[in-house]
Amino acid sequence: MKILYAEDEQQLSSAVTEILKMEGFEVTPVYDGKQAWNTVQKEYFDAVVLDIMMPGMSGIEVLENMRLNEIFTPVLMLTAKTTVNDRIKGLSTGADDYLGKPFSMKELVARLNSMLRRTGEYQHSVLKSGNITLNCATSELKSDKASLILSRGEVELLSLFLKNKDVKYSSDDINNAVWNGKKDDSSVVLYTSYLQNKLARIGSNENITFHHHCYCYGVVR
Repeated sequence: MKILYAEDEQQLSSAVTEILKMEGFEVTPVYDGKQAWNTVQKEYFDAVVLDIMMPGMSGIEVLENMRLNEIFTPVLMLTAKTTVNDRIKGLSTGADDYLGKPFSMKELVARLNSMLRRTGEYQHSVLKSGNITLNCATSELKSDKASLILSRGEVELLSLFLKNKDVKYSSDDINNAVWNGKKDDSSVVLYTSYLQNKLARIGSNENITFHHHCYCYGVVR
């Protein structure tokens, strides 16, 4: 699997690159945002790891350019910032996952493998419900009125709802079904809120409701 690893701390980059290679990844390291953006335009990668704070262009700016240019390669954001607002910014731009620094190599490898595995599962999956269609390979959500691109986390969550209309899920149910129990309640609320807003933005005649501590997807009433 080919990984683009964008990190301006060269000592850390060298260490992480060597360990990822030992885990079987083919790694291309770059050291600033502009180099990351130039490289991702020229070469195919199975996944991209972007540090948010880089010279030239930030990781967020690189990600924005990727999604605007319809480069849907899965992206894992690295950040020394751990506030909810920082996570929201990355996820709303189209990041598929995030990892706070400092991080353990075991967790980085596990998250990359999970992200790549999910991408393979979604490769040929198109889901339809009401007046919307979700292309899980490209992360495109469209209705008969508009379209937009979801983050990978949003794709995972919406896929669960589309496959199980009118089923009620608690936060724990969603966490276990979508993320194998690795997220927390705030992440479930975050992803669900974004999905509700995006479904409304494209004029979906269905949406996610929250009632009696449970989430349910179905016709808007």
